[in-house]
Amino acid sequence: MNTHHSTDVFSQEKRSAIMRAVKSENTKPELQLRKALHRLGYRYRLNVKTLPGKPDLVFPKYRAVIFMHGCFWHGHNCKRGARTPKTNTAYWTEKIARNKIRDKKNAAALKKLGWRVVTIWECQLKTLDPTKIEIKPSRHA
Repeated sequence: MNTHHSTDVFSQEKRSAIMRAVKSENTKPELQLRKALHRLGYRYRLNVKTLPGKPDLVFPKYRAVIFMHGCFWHGHNCKRGARTPKTNTAYWTEKIARNKIRDKKNAAALKKLGWRVVTIWECQLKTLDPTKIEIKPSRHA
C-alpha cells in the first residue's frame, strides 16, 4: 500500500508502468521528421550504437547527426521542459540534470570526432521546416 501523500492520481506502481512505457525510439514526432527528411532526399542510419550518445539520425555522407530530444526528459528551457514533477521531485530533478550533462558530453565527443550535431526539441516539431535543418555543411564554413 502506498502510504506517502501524493497529488498523483495513479499509484506508484501504475505511474512507474506509465513512465516505463514512454518510447525512446520511433516516436510519432521522430517518424514525421524522418519521413520529411527522406522526401527531401536525405538518407540516414538510425540509432548508431558506435557513436557517442547513439544519435537518433546519422547522415554519414555529411558527417552530421540529429538528436530528437523530448523537452521534459532532456531539460529544455521551454514550458514543457521546465515542468517539475509533483512526486519524486528530487529523483526527477537529478535524473534530468544527469541527462543534460550526458547530452553535452556526447555532443562534445561527436564534434571532436568531426561530426556536426543538430538537436531538435519536441516543442519545435510543429513549426519546424525540415529544409532549414543544417545537415549539409554550409558553404560559408
